Amino acid sequence: MLWPEAIRNTVKTGPDREVLAVYPYRSACPKSVWRSLITSARDEMVFAGYTNYFLWLEHPNLAKVLKTKAGQGCRIRFLLGDPDSDVRRRREEVEAVPLTVSTRIHISLNELKPLRDVAGIEARFGDEHIAMSVFRFDSEMLVTPHLANLVGHDSPMLHLRRYQDDGLFDRFAFHASELWKAGRDVWEGQTSAVESA
Repeated sequence: MLWPEAIRNTVKTGPDREVLAVYPYRSACPKSVWRSLITSARDEMVFAGYTNYFLWLEHPNLAKVLKTKAGQGCRIRFLLGDPDSDVRRRREEVEAVPLTVSTRIHISLNELKPLRDVAGIEARFGDEHIAMSVFRFDSEMLVTPHLANLVGHDSPMLHLRRYQDDGLFDRFAFHASELWKAGRDVWEGQTSAVESA
C-alpha cells in the first residue's frame, strides 16, 4: 500500500517511531517529563550522565523518591565520571566554566552518600560516557549527545520509547549496559555508614 506523503510524514512506521520528542537543548525538556519518567518507572532506572548533578538541583526530593522506588523493587544505577581522572581534567579545560566537572560530580556523590546502603541503588565510576548521557526509565529513555565544548544542558536531547528489537532504544541501552559493566564501584574500599555504626 502506498501511503500519501502527508500521512508518511505524520505517522512514523520506521525506526524513528521510537523518537517521542526532540529538544535542541536538554534544558528545554520540561521538568514534568523527568518527574513523570522517574515516578512511573517500576523496574529499572539508569542515570548514566557524566556528572548527574542537575538531577539533584531540579528535583529536590529525588533522594527520597529513589529510596522509595528501590524499596518497591526498582533497580537504580548511577554511572558517574571519575573526579580524579585525566578525562575529567581534559573536559574541564574544554568546558572552561566556573562550576567545574569535578565539583558537579562531587555534588552527585554527596547526594548519593545517604543512599549508599539502600538495597537496589548502585553507583559506579566510568569515563567512557563523557560524550553522551543516557537516562533510562523502564521502556523510555532520554539521551543527550554532548556537543563540542558545551555543557550537558546546552546539548540536544532525544526522548525515546522502546517499540522494536535492535532499534534506537536498544542500541542506547546496550551502550549504557556495556559502560556499566566496565565501571567500578564508587564506594569500593570505603566503610559504609552501617559498618561504622
